[in-house]
Amino acid sequence: MRTVTLENLNLEAVYEGYREDTPDALPTPWDIGRAQSALVALEDAGQIEGEVIDVGCGLGDNAIFLASRGYRTTGVDGSANAIDECRKRARAQGLDVEFAVANAATLDGFEDRFDTVVDSALYHCLNEENQRSYVAALHRATKPGARLHLFCFAKEMRPAFPVLQRISEQNLRETVGKLWNITSLKPALYDTNLTPEILGQLTGKAPRTDLELDEQGRILSQVWQLTAERID
Repeated sequence: MRTVTLENLNLEAVYEGYREDTPDALPTPWDIGRAQSALVALEDAGQIEGEVIDVGCGLGDNAIFLASRGYRTTGVDGSANAIDECRKRARAQGLDVEFAVANAATLDGFEDRFDTVVDSALYHCLNEENQRSYVAALHRATKPGARLHLFCFAKEMRPAFPVLQRISEQNLRETVGKLWNITSLKPALYDTNLTPEILGQLTGKAPRTDLELDEQGRILSQVWQLTAERID
């Protein structure tokens, strides 16, 4: 299985369909048009504090949601096309959200600033070297006492659909745990916009019958949900 890194992942191609001159392209599977349910639950539970950074923000819906709840929020992504779409969505809702193109492995220009980090399915897109650089960059970008919420595909769980890479519990504990004190690591469900029928069309295989679905019949994928506190 090929591991995607920040260097070889063609993010512009992934988000090409959101440009105005390519209206017929398919949306990405994670474009659900709203914040992830698990993130909403975290905010409802008081687990988001202070100034927030959403790293690998994609199309911006998580960052926009947090801004709507009153948090000063920054979303960063490696794709200029994605960031353009983020800004459009924020303007459409009348919300002030800072969006920027940035390399997650360095996060240059964002030192000692944030109280909460959200990673909604970025970590598993990085190889091990970039994962280590990324975890260190998050540490530099945050203030003492900061909290990290991270979602990634899990090696120990069967994926709902083919994924680029799955992350083991050992990886998270050894790599993230080096600079962040992991206070919770548990299975969770991640929203997608794929139905079993669409997935079957994409893969050329009969739809699986054991998939977990939301109320709209869209696939819920099993992931790791990690919460950690910055080691100062």
